Amino acid sequence: MTFQIELTSIAAVQIEQAYLWYQERNPEFADRWFRGLMNAIATLQEKPQRCALALEHKIFSEEVRQLLYGKAKSVYRVLFTIRDATVYILYVRHSSQALLTLSSLEQLKSDD
Repeated sequence: MTFQIELTSIAAVQIEQAYLWYQERNPEFADRWFRGLMNAIATLQEKPQRCALALEHKIFSEEVRQLLYGKAKSVYRVLFTIRDATVYILYVRHSSQALLTLSSLEQLKSDD
């Protein structure tokens, strides 16, 4: 089965913010990073269940998994859920960021 991929508006903003941060520091790397991230997300079209549950999966009302992208100190966590035939990318967070909490989820939703 092939799944559709859909980015939430929050995830799209988080990806853009990370890209712009890299763009200011190293434009060539920023472009490679973005392409690599989008290619990694595209792999979720096949067998998204292969990914482990997100560390904070218990705070969500549905099963949330994570795809890790990057190396060493530049690892990003792509948090997603699967509904029917669609993989929804909920959040994209650098691994150095604190785990999501109920209050941080509310803050992210109110910022959207």
